[in-house]
Amino acid sequence: MIIGMKNKIQKLKNQSFGGKRVKGLQGRWLRNTLSIVLALVLLCVTSLSVMVAAYYYSNMQAGMEAKARSGTRFFETYLSSSYNEYYQSCAKFAQTFESKDVMELQFVNTDHRIVASSYSRLSSQSVSTTDIAQAIETKTIASFTGTNPATGERIISVSSPLIYSNGEVIGVLRYVSSLKYVDRQIMQFALTVTLVGVLMLIVVYASGRYYVKSILAPVSEITATAKRIAAGGYGVQIKRQFDDEIGELSDTINDMSNKIAMSEKTQSEFMSSVSHELRTPLTAISGWSETLLDAGGSVEAAEARRGLNIILRESRRLTSMVEELLEFSRMQDGRFKLNVTMGDIRSEFEDTVFMYGSRLQQETIRLEYLENDEDIPEIPCDTSRMRQVFLNILDNAAKHGGEGGKITAEIHTDGEFVVVGIRDFGPGIAEEELPLIKKKFYKGSSKARGNGIGLAVCEEIVTMHGGTLDIGNAEGGGTLVTIRLPIEAE
Repeated sequence: MIIGMKNKIQKLKNQSFGGKRVKGLQGRWLRNTLSIVLALVLLCVTSLSVMVAAYYYSNMQAGMEAKARSGTRFFETYLSSSYNEYYQSCAKFAQTFESKDVMELQFVNTDHRIVASSYSRLSSQSVSTTDIAQAIETKTIASFTGTNPATGERIISVSSPLIYSNGEVIGVLRYVSSLKYVDRQIMQFALTVTLVGVLMLIVVYASGRYYVKSILAPVSEITATAKRIAAGGYGVQIKRQFDDEIGELSDTINDMSNKIAMSEKTQSEFMSSVSHELRTPLTAISGWSETLLDAGGSVEAAEARRGLNIILRESRRLTSMVEELLEFSRMQDGRFKLNVTMGDIRSEFEDTVFMYGSRLQQETIRLEYLENDEDIPEIPCDTSRMRQVFLNILDNAAKHGGEGGKITAEIHTDGEFVVVGIRDFGPGIAEEELPLIKKKFYKGSSKARGNGIGLAVCEEIVTMHGGTLDIGNAEGGGTLVTIRLPIEAE
């Protein structure tokens, strides 16, 4: 577990936000945020400019078309006159044209030549815009927006056909207006919108820079702390400055730092405990082996038997410790498996109690089985693993509560569960240690022998059966361990 946490810290260190990484964040922000805002500004400027231009051009065209229609209706009275009278009326109408300051009035013949104009200097000039030919051909009003081929100036023109009484088009009434001032207004509008867009970009950039810096400063501090943790400074804490995701990240790293420090301490205590637990039986085995070897045949039979019993007992103790360590190792790497079949859990429990009871008699501890006549059905379980759980809990009761001189054991059903209870009458467990008692390597304040992984293995076995293992202080003193196993498989 400690190695896994160290690896996480190292990954955090490798993915730190300091140095070049900070520039990377700023660069990504500039590319992502500002590029999107810039694209939106350009889109808005272009769209608004196009809409304003279309609005101006369409209004101008609509006004000029209205004038062309009214002018055409006015000249209908002259279209039956002679050409000379028609020409004179055109010239007079052009000279008296009231809107000559904003647009030009032209009378164009079918050869595309100006026969009369409100600008007299343009008379007799040839005109080649498409609106004239279209008006003559279709006998309807036509318009043109673009560059005047003769002057290179941008113009808008509207041409209305003058139709003689026999249906023949004898000329075109044409209104022409320069787009110079309109285009200037549109350009000013576009520049204004662009300026607003630039100001928006500046505001977004400034606020974004401030926001990014407000993130980078605490992240840099978190990075520095993470490096300290990765270098071995377990337990180092980060001061929480913000009540947001940065704050949550700080809390997470603080929690991880505390857990690593606690795991490091627990692991160190575990190694010390295991070393001590191994040294004691090994010393006894080694000492008695040397005694028996050195004594040769002179040692008395009773003394030799005593030494061999000690060697046998301590060897079994070593074997039990190694088996617990192996079980724990299997739990850690996922190789811990159950062989579940329908089993008589009551029979397994009673056999374990009676077998262990005879052993406890040698230690002047009475193991009392609280019998009942309740019918307990077979349940899906791994009987050998459950026997291991029962033995471990009974052994813990003897080690930590044996001074009470008595242990009780019972089994019964409670609804859909089989319930096993094992109680000792010792001093019990300190309230502050109850939440930690089942954690791996935890031994608490007890001075009894053990490596602190037995209960963790027991809880894992019970949990894999779909049950629960609870440890608490019993009324009247002592510790009560309650195991609940489902009668039917989940």
